[in-house]
Amino acid sequence: MTAQDSATPTTSIAVSSGTLLAALGVVAFSLTFPSTVWGLESFGPWSLVAVRSVLAALVAGGFLLALRVPVPERRHWAGLAVVGGGVVLGFPLLTTLALQTSTSSHAAVVVGLLPLTTAVLAAVRTGRRPSRTFWAAALTGAVVVIAFTVQQSGGTLHSGDLYLFGALLVCAAGYTEGGRLAAVMPGWHVIGWALILCLPLSAAGSFVALSFEPVHLTARGVTGLLWVAAGSTFFGLYVWYRGMAEIGIARASQLQLAQPLLTLVWSVALLGERLSPAAPVAAVGVLVCIAVTQRARA
Repeated sequence: MTAQDSATPTTSIAVSSGTLLAALGVVAFSLTFPSTVWGLESFGPWSLVAVRSVLAALVAGGFLLALRVPVPERRHWAGLAVVGGGVVLGFPLLTTLALQTSTSSHAAVVVGLLPLTTAVLAAVRTGRRPSRTFWAAALTGAVVVIAFTVQQSGGTLHSGDLYLFGALLVCAAGYTEGGRLAAVMPGWHVIGWALILCLPLSAAGSFVALSFEPVHLTARGVTGLLWVAAGSTFFGLYVWYRGMAEIGIARASQLQLAQPLLTLVWSVALLGERLSPAAPVAAVGVLVCIAVTQRARA
């Protein structure tokens, strides 16, 4: 048996485990919006986001401490601040504010443009020049999402839609910078240290928000909080970055194409939402556009 033959089974196992980990991350992410809606039954939007970040940071800190992970070099902290501002604070806050007026299914379609937005920002950040096919599909996907949001909003964009578009930008920036850092440190270290970096701000925010916003604890509200903290923010990003490290960013991003449709399913099953005919059509349209960009990038 040659060295190449003996390496093949190991490589195959690595690809399979990486795909499974990345897929688990997508499932965890797809539950974020329904869980946030549940969490809003017990907490105000600012309290929910702040407490969520604190709990996730405590979980991440426990893992980093138990595994004796060294503190990142000083040159990486600026990038970690971008990840924290986009993924830990910005995206959760803006989507939580949006979900006060938007349904989970509506938000899922709009945020379905996230992989494409990330690809665009990554192209700008790295200086790579994607093909014309890529840019045509990116523009088409943007048009589909804007048309859907305008149609669902009665001809105008509401505050919830503006929050969602802002969330796209800050999260894409966080993903892009996190992907860059993941080339020099394990991906889960990136989100772990980003959470720790945001801990002082999120702890102070929790104290202030809980002082001003009422809290009405319910089973669904507490479950929603625990999931977005431990499930979406830490576990989801942990397995996502681990899987992405094993199978590569391009292959992992294709798995994320299923996230909007999964969220639509959870919105119906867990929240009892009724989908408009335009929602699944727009979701499929966005997925097709993103799939074209992935093939064009490859």
